[in-house]
Amino acid sequence: MFVCSCFGVTEQQVKKHAADGACTPRQIASACKAGTDCGSCVRRIQAILGRGACPRRESADQGQPALSEVRQLEEAA
Repeated sequence: MFVCSCFGVTEQQVKKHAADGACTPRQIASACKAGTDCGSCVRRIQAILGRGACPRRESADQGQPALSEVRQLEEAA
């Protein structure tokens, strides 16, 4: 099922980015652009991410790259 119609991002893709360390809708947007056009999917992305603990949130809060592995995978594809 599509979460972001503007960029054709599926729920499965959002879950994969979350598993790879994306903890916030902004980090999901950085990984796949979801939520950066009309914004109607941001609440759905928040719901998918939930409010659970994120292992990389501390790194992101300190300004360290939390999604470097995700970006490397996408660049290789």
